[in-house]
Amino acid sequence: MKFNFYNTALASVLLVSKFVASDGFTVSTNHVSANRRSLSLKEKPFLEDSNMDVVSNGVNEYTAREKEITEAIEKMSPGEILEDIKSRIISSSLPNREADFQALKASYVRWFQDLRSKDVAEVGGKNSSLGEMISQLAQSGIPVPNGFATTAKAYWDHIEGAGLKELIKSELDLLDAGEKDLADVGRTIRKAVSSAPLPPALEASICEFYQELSKTCGDEDLSVAVRSSATAEDLPEASFAGQQETYLNVRGEHDLIQACKDCYASLFTDRAITYRNEKGFDHTDVALSIGIQQMVRSDRGASGVMFTIDTESGFPDVVLINSSWGLGENVVQGAVSPDEFLVFKPTLNEKTLPIIRKNLGEKEKTMIFGRGAGSTVRNIDTPRSKRRRYSINDEDAKILATWAKKIEDHYSEIRGKKTPMDIEFAKDGRTGKLFIVQARPETVQSQTTVEKMVQYTLTEQNPPEPVVTGISVGQKIIHGEVCVIHDVQDLAKFRPGSILVTEMTDPDWVPIMKQSKGIITDHGGRTCHAAIVSRELGVPAVVGTGIGTEKLKDGDKVTLSCNGSNFGKMYKGELKYEKTVTDLEETHDTDTKVMLNIADPDLALRWWKLPIDGIGLCRMEFTIMEHVKAHPMALAHPEKISDPKVKEEIMEMTRHYKTPADYMVETLARGIGTLAAMAYPKPVILRMSDFKTNEYASLLGGADFEPEEENPMIGFRGASRYYSPRYSDGFALECKAVKYMREKLGLKNVIVMIPFCRTLSEADRVLKIMADNGLHRSDDFKVFMMCEIPSNVILAKEFAKRFDGFSIGSNDLTQLALGIDRDNENLAELYDERNEAVVTLIKDLIATAKAEGKKVGICGQAPSDIDGYAEMLADAGIDSISLNPDSVLAVRQRLMVHEDERKARDEFEI
Repeated sequence: MKFNFYNTALASVLLVSKFVASDGFTVSTNHVSANRRSLSLKEKPFLEDSNMDVVSNGVNEYTAREKEITEAIEKMSPGEILEDIKSRIISSSLPNREADFQALKASYVRWFQDLRSKDVAEVGGKNSSLGEMISQLAQSGIPVPNGFATTAKAYWDHIEGAGLKELIKSELDLLDAGEKDLADVGRTIRKAVSSAPLPPALEASICEFYQELSKTCGDEDLSVAVRSSATAEDLPEASFAGQQETYLNVRGEHDLIQACKDCYASLFTDRAITYRNEKGFDHTDVALSIGIQQMVRSDRGASGVMFTIDTESGFPDVVLINSSWGLGENVVQGAVSPDEFLVFKPTLNEKTLPIIRKNLGEKEKTMIFGRGAGSTVRNIDTPRSKRRRYSINDEDAKILATWAKKIEDHYSEIRGKKTPMDIEFAKDGRTGKLFIVQARPETVQSQTTVEKMVQYTLTEQNPPEPVVTGISVGQKIIHGEVCVIHDVQDLAKFRPGSILVTEMTDPDWVPIMKQSKGIITDHGGRTCHAAIVSRELGVPAVVGTGIGTEKLKDGDKVTLSCNGSNFGKMYKGELKYEKTVTDLEETHDTDTKVMLNIADPDLALRWWKLPIDGIGLCRMEFTIMEHVKAHPMALAHPEKISDPKVKEEIMEMTRHYKTPADYMVETLARGIGTLAAMAYPKPVILRMSDFKTNEYASLLGGADFEPEEENPMIGFRGASRYYSPRYSDGFALECKAVKYMREKLGLKNVIVMIPFCRTLSEADRVLKIMADNGLHRSDDFKVFMMCEIPSNVILAKEFAKRFDGFSIGSNDLTQLALGIDRDNENLAELYDERNEAVVTLIKDLIATAKAEGKKVGICGQAPSDIDGYAEMLADAGIDSISLNPDSVLAVRQRLMVHEDERKARDEFEI
């Protein structure tokens, strides 16, 4: 069969390539003459008949070696036939091959801006999300550094083209059969994948895109981050976070190509193989896309992580921000204890700055760009001056929270359901500009339900001081035995079922974290690796203790307590605790409102699931004691502090604020603001400070401002303090804190309540001082009075002209009505809130309040402690009953039954 000249020519070139490879042909100067003579003898067959299989069998080799073959022809063949062949190949074959090559390249790499969230199967969750933000949220003012992504096809072509598919399958089969261990299998696969050359079209495409990105950014060898994005990663149902590697500050085409190959190889880290096996993912179904993104110079600035949900309680209305100096890997890995900001979303707007929590972290290390070849990043010790400063400012936190809210809203819209997000950000130290560098759905709290609430409570009488404290992760209490592990090389020494104590964790620690009962780390914050994995595993943890590995010894029997506070604690010994599970679906609304008594901002968010109608008693003094820590007058007048050490301590504590008074205002506002945020937009009744003199004196600097009293219970307390020169400046700071909370934090659901107001003139004086400090009674700002003195009931009609409502303090009202010191054990049996005198006073107040059109509630212990008391109050017409958290559900259920029975009786009588 005679073929046209083109086919014959192509076959000749293919055979030439074989001659080059196998017949000893070279292109060195010494052998050119010999090569030419030999090649001349081999030209003759190509003028005769040729078989089709000669062509077809060699096509693939020609495709791969086209350039080499052409160069060989130019150097070796003097024959006219091969010269003609060469020219025909160049004129006929190359244009078609070039088109195919370009099409292949286009299928391998895509710009972020051309991607959408629907492209997750092609480029994984991380990269599709970056594309979604760049293309859809840029107009909302959310800056995302530019970049590009390789596709799943590129990964599969690399695996199959390099002959890796069978090797991978074979190694994993050996693992499944127990013939090789995980470490050996993972190492073998990774070495093969990272050393195999990329397909030429993929390598060329990556380099071209990198050149274009560098040109656009004005940097010839642009510094980029090279991140993995598994095709099953970052889906709400599973978290692949941390399973594959990330490479930062990669420069130049050579290093970029190697980083890409290493990314591919990291799909087979020991932790990734284990994770996929446990989650039921088929290894052959999971591909890997690589994201190549312009680096933000956060090595000179700051970076961090934020969640659009409270990571411990699942409270959905906040943005939790963790930040630290330098590149963000230290925050993600838990290598540092970061700064923390909590921003309230519902009141976030141009006029407000709703930071309801703000904690300074240690930020022990700073990750910066490396120096010299092969050193991409390195850690340095953070200077003390920077450790004592926040890594981002309040305005940065506001901007980030605003972006986070927009990102969450966007993803919730396209997914058709509420979608909390896990977002990484960076701040360029050269320009001060902020950027979003990653965003993915949160995968733990968003998957929980609100139908049930589990509570753990320490019941140990007089528990010892905790050995270590840190940031609480989870809401459990456990007993266990400590197992201290310092290095990843010692993981085999871990005893399953014990409490892991270590400096920090990374993804290599996941196998033993899964076997642990609890986790303690020296470093890390609420969004570090140890915290994220602990939440996903449902294992309680205390991170960022600073001294856990120092104070806890291997084999110690301990109690780890993460019972809902921001701070977790580790105690020596096995302390008593109880666990309760409550079904929240078994309740419904009642005519009598059920509200909450609460004091501790650190515990506030754990109660957001409770079926409450607001907060009936929020105790300001607890926030002063636990958060402000110093006496308000010491902060208003530090110059009057007599002890130099106390004064120095106060100045150190308030160093981030212009004045100690500003510290008091902002710290107090944020503490009570956290309580108000939990119930927002439901009403929150905030009682102004009601410490007794002995309690105030125990505050830092308090000894200089408090008198000694024989009976503080009925002494210098409540309203009488607010206008006294001894405390009026302190009360002014309390008022300014409320004003700050309303205006800066946007929390206008707060009703202020005045305690222990003995006379009408006291009421007038206090209301005037409040007005002088910017708190005017109005339709927008209500003021209640605590009714706990018999005079309050006797003059209720007059007090009603001055206040918008009443809250009965049954504890004090009982002792004052009966003339009993409630703390005197000799009179304990006479102290009874069921006494007719007490009940009569309460019913009279309710009747007067109703007649005057004022709201009235109660916030004492009687409704929860005494059978029938809540029902009696409901029948008397009380508007609300405020209870401690552990009593809310029981009393609500009692009221439900009582009201249903009453309605049934009323219907029967009709």
